Amino acid sequence: MVRVLIYLAVVITSFACSEQPVEPKFADTAEVQAFMVDAAAVARGEAIFQGSCASFCHTVELEPEASFLFDCQWNHGSSDQDIFNTITSGVANTRMVGFGSNFPEGDDDLWKVVAYLRSNQQAC
Repeated sequence: MVRVLIYLAVVITSFACSEQPVEPKFADTAEVQAFMVDAAAVARGEAIFQGSCASFCHTVELEPEASFLFDCQWNHGSSDQDIFNTITSGVANTRMVGFGSNFPEGDDDLWKVVAYLRSNQQAC
């Protein structure tokens, strides 16, 4: 019995101490599409983009310094989830920092930024 308890303690401790990345909230396409048809959600996504992204790197004009986010070419994945993950975690060895869930409405605000980008994306 003692051996079983020791074994369980070792297994639980090794599992608890392993470095597991925190998985971001997953949204289905319907959630992003719902934000895209909600003018207030798209406006909030635009305000966040303008204040957090366009002010530092990304603009609505093609810039050589940072990726242009309104075309069909994405450097770090083009799905809604990929874009969300890039905003959340950033891109190593670039100026793209991860924002985490640090906006006032957390992940919802990040999904609204994705909806804003998608709503203003050029036809592919």
